[in-house]
Amino acid sequence: MSAEAGPIRILAVDDHPVVRQGIAGLVAVHSDMSVVAEASNGREAIQQFRAHHPDVTLMDLQMPEMGGLDAMIAIRGEFPEARIIVLTTYAGDAQILRALKAGACGYLLKNSLHKELLETIRVVHAGKKALSAEASYQLAEHATDDALTPAELRVLRLIAEGNANKEIAAQLSVSEETIKGQVRNILSKLGANDRTHAAMIGLKRGIIEF
Repeated sequence: MSAEAGPIRILAVDDHPVVRQGIAGLVAVHSDMSVVAEASNGREAIQQFRAHHPDVTLMDLQMPEMGGLDAMIAIRGEFPEARIIVLTTYAGDAQILRALKAGACGYLLKNSLHKELLETIRVVHAGKKALSAEASYQLAEHATDDALTPAELRVLRLIAEGNANKEIAAQLSVSEETIKGQVRNILSKLGANDRTHAAMIGLKRGIIEF
């Protein structure tokens, strides 16, 4: 749909009413866009998308009942042309990559909404992709990193839950030596000083999540 056909129709999805109000307030003073529907979780987002067929959807990632990533996958599965911009407080590169693989057209941090939101909506509506400067930096910074293997990811999650190597070995039915080797690999790949530091990096970058 071209801009001349009417304002860009927006669906705002966030579990915090104050964020949705803020978006509506920013959009209200611009005649080329309009918030046509709101949702407070992923399930509502899918329902509202089906009802309104918005031109652009603004999607939070961390929400109760159903998160933004699952909602985005469901919406894109049903409506492949859906244009979705992720709005989040997190700039972890692993999370950004997951969102882009799920079909996000844009990725914005909530702390930069006032500066970048309106322009990002217009860019995405025009069929282009738009990443915030911080998101682009995070992707570039880790672009050449060795990715953790599925086995190393499992170990990192269990470390983050507070398990010692011996407990992890018992849970995964492997030797403690195997776990020690995997922990060494994890520390090396993440540039971590110790197990706790590795868990913190994993959470910050969105490699693991709770």
